Amino acid sequence: MILIIDDDSTVRSSLSFMLKRAGYEIKTASGPCEAMEIVRNEAPALILMDMNFTLSTTGEEGLTLLKQVKIFHPDVPVILMTAWGSIQLAVQGMRAGAFDFITKPWNNAALLQRIKTALELSAASEQGNKAHELTLDRSNIIGQSKGLTDVLETVARIARTNASILITGESGTGKELIAEAIHANSQRAKHPFVKVNLGGISQSLFESEMFGHKKGAFTDAVSDRTGRFEMANKGTIFLDEIGELDLSCQVKLLRVLQDQTFEVLGDSRPRKVDVRVVAATNADLQKMVAEHTFREDLFYRINLITIKLPALRERRDDIPLLARHFATRQAETNGLPHTEFSADALDFLSRLPYPGNIRELKNLIERTILVCGKPILEAADFDIRYLQHNASGKAAEASLAGMTLEEIERQTILQTMEQHNGNLSQVASSLGISRASLYRRLEKYNIVP
Repeated sequence: MILIIDDDSTVRSSLSFMLKRAGYEIKTASGPCEAMEIVRNEAPALILMDMNFTLSTTGEEGLTLLKQVKIFHPDVPVILMTAWGSIQLAVQGMRAGAFDFITKPWNNAALLQRIKTALELSAASEQGNKAHELTLDRSNIIGQSKGLTDVLETVARIARTNASILITGESGTGKELIAEAIHANSQRAKHPFVKVNLGGISQSLFESEMFGHKKGAFTDAVSDRTGRFEMANKGTIFLDEIGELDLSCQVKLLRVLQDQTFEVLGDSRPRKVDVRVVAATNADLQKMVAEHTFREDLFYRINLITIKLPALRERRDDIPLLARHFATRQAETNGLPHTEFSADALDFLSRLPYPGNIRELKNLIERTILVCGKPILEAADFDIRYLQHNASGKAAEASLAGMTLEEIERQTILQTMEQHNGNLSQVASSLGISRASLYRRLEKYNIVP
């Protein structure tokens, strides 16, 4: 049963008619007292609730009602309704435990999709940690550590829903692979998976890239262009590096995520789109929200579910598996003999700090195989930037054994900076991390460029 709470009889009638046609059982309430009478005696599967009632235009009555509902049914998903100009009310409601929010006037298709997603996630949550079978070919997702297993179990539980997902983790931890796994196991798997690196799109080109343009819409628009959202219709759009998006573009993105409609530059007719959003970032978005560099309403819109990927140093048991996987791929790609690793090489690799995570390990393995050309690699064969200057491999291993991970990481950065004469772009590329990540580490270790 879905409970609709709104003091506007027209809204109640309209929503009831639409949801009954979609096959849902409906009950309605015109205000908090009537709503709480139903909540105390029944268990709604979902509540659709207005934030403003006639007694209050500040939303306080709506927030109070939400908190009371959560006392009786803490797990019931609540979708809030508010006007676009009062969207901050919905943000307060999300903080208080609401599942999602929509703005009035709503888009029927988008609202039905939100309701379906909320109910699917609620059902998945009730199933708890029950085993799910991943249909994904895991050839590119290597590892058996608990951290990775937990991530994949989450993917298995939520992939077939349409919930928007935020994947977090340091650079190089495999966020794109997890996004691909979500899409491959979803009901949208036969439709497009469109990747967008938001960090590489300038503010001036954002609308053209994301929503498309018509020929002549601006000076350089010599032909029509299909935007990324339209390319992803019926499928999944992967918004990588979403923390790099400036505030003005965040507003434009929020609008299309809110009602699944957009306008092509040079064409004022709204277009509908049906996409699932998977976003990723290595930034701390909650900190950015506190610093007012990332919109809180957008933050709640993109992270109905958050998946945090562990750093490679948190899943060291997987390093030998990953090393052998990258060696096998290198042999297949370049027609080389298969390379093995000695026990001391695997031990050495398992103790490195990896500021660039899996991407850094991959680069290190591939480069060492090409440079050494040996059938069995030893610890001393790996890149000199991981070894102490003017020391033999064995001496370096002994030296490393007595260092903390932070000391090894600091040493790695210093030696890489020396190799590249302080060129921070080359240093970041060599380490397999972004310039922003490199700057954070320079600050952490008091290293002056």
